[in-house]
Amino acid sequence: MKKHILPAIKLTFILIVFFAVIYPFAVWAIAQAAPNEGKGEIITFKGRTYYSNIGQAFTNDHYFWSRPSAAGYNAAGSAGSNKGPSNPSYLAEVKGRIDTFLVHNPAITKAQIPADLITASASGLDPHFSVQAAQVQVKRIAKIRNIAEADLMTLIHEHTEKPLIGLFGPAKINVLKLNIALDQLSAK
Repeated sequence: MKKHILPAIKLTFILIVFFAVIYPFAVWAIAQAAPNEGKGEIITFKGRTYYSNIGQAFTNDHYFWSRPSAAGYNAAGSAGSNKGPSNPSYLAEVKGRIDTFLVHNPAITKAQIPADLITASASGLDPHFSVQAAQVQVKRIAKIRNIAEADLMTLIHEHTEKPLIGLFGPAKINVLKLNIALDQLSAK
């Protein structure tokens, strides 16, 4: 029995030291070389500070609406709703989002609404949405802000992030950065 217990205790101690001390220190050291020392991209606009990697609530008609959050955009409580696609309360919530979106965007149909504008992300804090999610909101914003639709489409194109190395994931847009650029465009 000593033959097995002593090596197991030694291995446990070595793994504790590695995973509780060495590995976290290595990750921290690598983060220090990253922009902003691994703390995320901080954006200051009009005296307020935002993190571009955490979803923000945008529901005003003057802005591009962000993706819904199951966590209420609370980074401390990041989580999905864990409701399945046949859950009646989830279906009612999604239907409510669709109805609200159609009321505020009468120029589009239900079929034109991208899924990411009516369903929350798994973390509840996704700062991005699809290019289509921005494009379906152009008519509303152009009318309210009195900006040409072509100018808004150019703004969307300028803020589109391509897939990683052109292969992994879809093209996406950071909603916070897009809305800040929209405010700057309107100020001109």
